[in-house]
Amino acid sequence: MTAPPLPTEIHRVELDPQAPLIIVDVDEVLAMFMRGFEQFVGGHGYEMRISRFALFQNIFSVEDGAVLDLERGRELFDQFFATAVEHIDPAPGAREGLADLAAHGSIVVLTNAPAHGRAPRSRWLNRHGFPYPLVINAGLKGPAVAALAARTAGPVAFVDDLLPNLESVAQSAPDVLRFQMVADERLRPYAPEAPDRHARIDHWPQLSAAMIEALTGRD
Repeated sequence: MTAPPLPTEIHRVELDPQAPLIIVDVDEVLAMFMRGFEQFVGGHGYEMRISRFALFQNIFSVEDGAVLDLERGRELFDQFFATAVEHIDPAPGAREGLADLAAHGSIVVLTNAPAHGRAPRSRWLNRHGFPYPLVINAGLKGPAVAALAARTAGPVAFVDDLLPNLESVAQSAPDVLRFQMVADERLRPYAPEAPDRHARIDHWPQLSAAMIEALTGRD
């Protein structure tokens, strides 16, 4: 299978070529995606019952209790990004944590989202105090992180909730510092992790402090 092409904006992002670089995911890192999607599907006859680290498999019909099928799930997902993604709440402490990190280097937001979600996602980021360059990715994030990391001589850190993305970065850009965060406390017990390879910190005050220490060598 051919890998998706790299996002074209990677090479247009403004960043300091000598400073540390922080690359951060949106959903379940900056944004409470599951809670927002839960509210959205609630208006379409479904309810969320979280029992695994997944999306559609945690959603059930209120009428008959059937699990949401994949095709209908994708329809709702696309509708959500088109009409309701701007209503997600930010993760507690995320704005302050990124502001602290921005004092030490460049910030790039790297998210997987449908193309039609770019404008609403950008508006959401700016509205909630995340005025950083946005890169829309497709597929695993290792190649995109590697391409961004190649643009600076400084240390690079990456934050994501998904273990496959962290493993992808470990393979494509092994020198990048990797941190896992899951903002929704209901999902945390079910999230696959590998703390021996990727530091797991689920609260922004502790996460930003650990990242600053790792990037700069000091508290």
